[in-house]
Order: sequence, then C-alpha cells, then structure tokens
Amino acid sequence: MVVEKKRETPSKSTAMFSAGYEIFMALLSLLSIFNMTLLIIFGDSILSAILILTNFVLFFFFGIDFLIRLIKSPSKSAYLLRQYGWADFLSCLPFSQTNVFRLFRLIKVYRLLKEFGVRKIRDAIIKDRADTALFILIFVTILMLEFGSLGMLAIEPRSPEANITTAQDALWYMVVTLSTVGYGDQYPVTTEGRLLGAFVILTGVGIFGTLTGYLANFFLSPKKKQKPQEELSDIRSQLHAIKALSAQQQDAIAALEKSLEKGDA
Repeated sequence: MVVEKKRETPSKSTAMFSAGYEIFMALLSLLSIFNMTLLIIFGDSILSAILILTNFVLFFFFGIDFLIRLIKSPSKSAYLLRQYGWADFLSCLPFSQTNVFRLFRLIKVYRLLKEFGVRKIRDAIIKDRADTALFILIFVTILMLEFGSLGMLAIEPRSPEANITTAQDALWYMVVTLSTVGYGDQYPVTTEGRLLGAFVILTGVGIFGTLTGYLANFFLSPKKKQKPQEELSDIRSQLHAIKALSAQQQDAIAALEKSLEKGDA
C-alpha cells in the first residue's frame, strides 16, 4: 500500500527518466531562465544575438523532451494539466512571448530536488556514471558555446584589427576551436581573447576525450549482468513451463493407461 501511494504523488511523476537526464533538463531550464534575464539586460546589443541563437538550441531540447514525456506518460491529461505539460509545450515554441512559460520549469526543478535529494542524486551519478557524463558533456558544450561567444564579442571588437565582430563570427570561432579543428579564418587578436581561446581549446580536448571514452564504453563494454530479481523471474518462468510440460506428460500417460485397460477388458 505504501508503494502505491508513492506512485500516485505528483512529484514522483516528474522523474520519468534516469536521474542524469532529469538533472540535465533541470540545468537547461535554469540556463534558459538565466538567458531571459540576460536578454532584458543586454537589450538590442550585439550580445543579445548570441542568446537568441542559444535559445533556438534550447527550443530543440525542450521540444524533444515534451514529446517524449507526452508519449511515455501513462495519463496524457494528467501530464498536460496537473504536471504543467501545457507550459512545457508553450515554452518550447520559438516565440519570445512564450519564453515566460519557462518559469513553470522551476517547479519541476524544485520537485526534482525534493524527490531525489542530494544523497540520491550522488548515488544515481555514481551508478550511471557513463550516461550522466554524457549529459554533463552536452551541457558544458552548450555553456562553452554561449558564454565563450559572449566573451569573445565583449573583448575582441574593442581592437581595430579584430576579425571577430559579429555573433556569427564568435559562434563559428567557438565551434571550430572547441572541436580542436581551428580553420584559422577567425582568430582573436587581443591578449584577453587569446587567453579565452586557449581555455576553450583545453576544454575542447577534455570534452572530446570524454566523448571518446563514453563511445568506447558503450560499444566495447560487456553486456550488463541481470539483476537478481530478473534472474529469479526467469527461473520462475522456466519452472512454470517445466511444470506445465510435466502435467501434460502425466495426462498423456494416464490416457494411455486407460486405453490399455479398455483393450484388456
């Protein structure tokens, strides 16, 4: 009875996926709300273009998250009404007027922290290290692309020799530098910009090193052993099948014996 009551609580319905994924979506929600504040502060400056482009990336994640939650939810109406699914839908639309609905995601962040707690979050991260590392990797990449581009646009245009002067230039430089490709068509000319570029290069090496390790673990690691409960379930199903087969054999033997008795009579 206690287990059933826990399943019926609204807070438990927020965690449809692994703890790593829920933490990842919570971080994206906080980032999106923080970007809303930055857009108000920056106004129509060149820096706001970076935030607008980042918002389109977040729209993609929020849209996929809404569709998956809607499909996997046992009750579509409960998700849309009681669990603020309607706010999730509006928040993933690419319109500035609907950005305010991301505030409802703060409620999910609160429910997540209340449901898991620090100890459970730590245990979940330790248990699913590979998956959690992948989500953290994606989040760090988004942070680097956004704030690295903002930093470059805040530093480089001050120099008359700068070639990173637009949001597109800054994002392109961050992409090629973070991926450690470095085409050389865009590059910092100031000392501060070069220091930021060096930090981005080192971060990119760490990101792709972690990604390589995750892919190697995903494709080359041995298959996980079954849990004791799953093994017991398999044994029980096999035992039931054997009992059913034995019962059929006993019925067949009894039928043959009756036939022999009738023949002798």
